[in-house]
Amino acid sequence: MTALCAVFAMAAMAQDLQLHYDFGRDVNSDELPERQRVTLTLEHFSLDNAGSWYYFVDMDFLKDGACGAYTEISREFNIGKKGFAAHLEYDGGLCSTKTTSAGVRYQHAALLGPSFNGHNKDFSTTYSVQLMYKQYFKGQFNSSAYASFQLTGIWSTTFANKALTFTGFFDFWRGVDNSNGHGKLIFASEPQLWFNLNALRGLEKFPLSIGTEVEFYNNFYTPANGSDKTFFVNPTIGLKWKL
Repeated sequence: MTALCAVFAMAAMAQDLQLHYDFGRDVNSDELPERQRVTLTLEHFSLDNAGSWYYFVDMDFLKDGACGAYTEISREFNIGKKGFAAHLEYDGGLCSTKTTSAGVRYQHAALLGPSFNGHNKDFSTTYSVQLMYKQYFKGQFNSSAYASFQLTGIWSTTFANKALTFTGFFDFWRGVDNSNGHGKLIFASEPQLWFNLNALRGLEKFPLSIGTEVEFYNNFYTPANGSDKTFFVNPTIGLKWKL
């Protein structure tokens, strides 16, 4: 699970904690046999006079404990009053495998570019589009630094008398194919659908949601069995608690 960015346009500050049980290892048993079962996500959004802060941290767990952590931290500076902003971001993390204790650092990156943010009249639907220059830094095992780009879209809409929330993101960027050194285009999207228990009578102050996330990735994973499969779907069931 990557960038779980929701746009919290109605609040000066919002954060939540999510717990997901992942079925990706079952759906892709031959290609992703060591995929984690459990992911814990903390995300935070806050507004100030100049713009906004957003970050999330994904922590993956195997039976014997945490096996990885990934974070994205972004800052936006408002430009005028039409929804435009300057977006700055850092992405990075680390992981280990199911069968070894050695850790691997993800090749980290910094991003910079324009953002456009919007919403409907009552803020029940919000969205953001970002087009950014992406700079990868030299990484582990002689991974070279290189320049890239990233297009990101983020959405959130609450409907059915505030009982359901459909939210998620997509990312489209240039990565590196290490087999021949040429660039490859990567697509990722993680839509989520939540049922909000505080929409029920008597549970108005109970900030728990029950739902699912489905991860769609193309050209991102390297199959463990050496197959040429590029497109993967990894569904989850999850709980979300608004803090």
